Amino acid sequence: MAKVLVPYYSAYGHIFEMAKAVAKGAEEIEGTEVKLVKIPEFDVVKQAMSSQDAYVQAQDNQDDVAEATHDDLRWADGIAWGIPTRYGSMPAQMKQFLDSAGGLWANGELEGKATSIFTSTGSVHGGQETTVITSLIPMLHFGMIFVGLPYGENPEQLTKDGIGGSPYGASTISGPDGSASPDERDFVMAKRLGARLANVAHKLNQ
Repeated sequence: MAKVLVPYYSAYGHIFEMAKAVAKGAEEIEGTEVKLVKIPEFDVVKQAMSSQDAYVQAQDNQDDVAEATHDDLRWADGIAWGIPTRYGSMPAQMKQFLDSAGGLWANGELEGKATSIFTSTGSVHGGQETTVITSLIPMLHFGMIFVGLPYGENPEQLTKDGIGGSPYGASTISGPDGSASPDERDFVMAKRLGARLANVAHKLNQ
């Protein structure tokens, strides 16, 4: 048995949809227990965005998802982080959650766990790769083992379309106004990332 956690932050729902696909991919690996949790939103953001129907609807759609806790991180053998880009790096909500986990770092409680990252940007060059790479830094401080999405297993990524992701992880493009939904090829790569993470978590857990 291996336990896979999918903690994510999603303002407009794109990463939420990708997170569900990652979880589904992990669930397809026999003997895998999966938990989907969301990173808490800031109250100030809720207030500032309350006039945006798309934001409000996306938050309502996530009402049934439990908020992530440090005990969730302890529980997991593998963790797939859903991290949308903010100026080429992770949003403050995710950063605060990781910063607050200093006790887990000090005690080495996440060392040796498999980890992956998937992301969303507004455009093809909006920071998909930099978001994954910069988000990897705290994961390495925690002692986690990074699992990417290599071209050899996913030749469909070798395209000019900007679909599906990169060797660093799965991704999607929301469009400048956030109106674009994830492409079906994005979901395919998200599921493959979840499955790959689950397989590695099983092997590390033996």
